[in-house]
Amino acid sequence: MKVLLVGGCGFIGSHVVDRLLTAGMSVRVFDRRPEPFRPPVEKVDYSFGDMRDTSLVYEAAADVDAIIHMASMTVPTTANLDPVEDVTGNLISMLRLLAALRDRPLRKFVFLSSGGTVYGIPESVPIMETHPLRPINSYGIVKVAIENYLHMEQHLHGLPSLVLRASNPYGPRQGHAGVQGVIGTHLWRIAQNQPTEIWGDGSVVRDFIHVRDLAALCCDALLSDLTGCFNAGSGQGASISEVVAEIGSVVRASGFAEVKPTHKPGRNYDVPRVVLDISKAKKLLGWEPQIDLAEGLEETWTWVLSQVTD
Repeated sequence: MKVLLVGGCGFIGSHVVDRLLTAGMSVRVFDRRPEPFRPPVEKVDYSFGDMRDTSLVYEAAADVDAIIHMASMTVPTTANLDPVEDVTGNLISMLRLLAALRDRPLRKFVFLSSGGTVYGIPESVPIMETHPLRPINSYGIVKVAIENYLHMEQHLHGLPSLVLRASNPYGPRQGHAGVQGVIGTHLWRIAQNQPTEIWGDGSVVRDFIHVRDLAALCCDALLSDLTGCFNAGSGQGASISEVVAEIGSVVRASGFAEVKPTHKPGRNYDVPRVVLDISKAKKLLGWEPQIDLAEGLEETWTWVLSQVTD
């Protein structure tokens, strides 16, 4: 199978590349720029450009059997700052791409959505895929809109699509811009002897999934004949305070000082508690996360240290 990864040079995409190559697939990547943490991967066909340029993405999709789309022009923090750009950069560009792909006989279109934002404030936890979709930020609203258009595209034009609602991925190769990913942001700042911060009192609960577990699920979703929406998380919740405490234990073991983050005012678009029910992916896709939080934090810290000391 020949697969196009839109956003394949990003944090998650780089690990999906590894997984697909291991599975013996032919991989083409479309992204804005090369991977930041490693040289081009052998056997990968790279194409670079802006995903808002539909013609470039369409050209990259020539002769592929399937597409995994994980690119986004925004993250939850930046989407609310400019919702118009969020809609233009993500939703409009996706609609144009879907229209252009109608003459391509794709076997599967996998879309990486957001399990942390599409549900809004949950009525019950863990959250099942059947939970109402009531996002409270622009990022989640746009993700839900794309999911709905994919459903329409499948119904009207026969595009087999599968949506993965990912929780909070972390792991090696996560950047340190500080706009997304509490684990990566904390580890990078600690390694560089910079102060760390927590939004609110630290009671917000999130579901953290190791990026290789998410990459494995992307591959399983691609190979499956199934369509529809699947949660992609660990199925376990941890508060930000608990995660920061676990990070403190990991970094102290390597000789770093105790982590004492400062607290900033809470953000009104942060959902208080998100833990995903992953029983559907386990049952129907035969997938299950393999890396727990403690192991994943140690591995990620080791990688961050290697980048800082190189």
